[in-house]
Amino acid sequence: MKKTGILNSDLAKIADDLGHTDTVCIGDLGLPVPKGVEKIDLALTRGEPGFQQVLDVYLEHVVVEKVFLAEEIKSENPEQLSAILGKLPPTTAVVFITHEELKARTSQCKAVVRSGEATAYSNIILQSGVTI
Repeated sequence: MKKTGILNSDLAKIADDLGHTDTVCIGDLGLPVPKGVEKIDLALTRGEPGFQQVLDVYLEHVVVEKVFLAEEIKSENPEQLSAILGKLPPTTAVVFITHEELKARTSQCKAVVRSGEATAYSNIILQSGVTI
């Protein structure tokens, strides 16, 4: 039995298989998942696990060099934006795009991970980096 690390086997496999510049999206339970993209649905009940909880676990196990966030998060969910930015290393590039573009970019992700949260613009695309 695993004592530490990601317990969800699907999420652990995606994290283990990432190459440089591969992307994974973490989103809320309403984020549409394009056909052909792996969906890892972690929702147990509404709100559980929360977006931030899923993001925390993911960031513990993956090197991230760039993130994509919806421009709308700045005005519609500034608390979530502040929490996200507070978790990222200062060297992480942050790119703001429209929510529609973010949803379109999910079609290029290795997986979309859906939390149980239903909060406006609680979606992020994370681009993997390399360890030095």
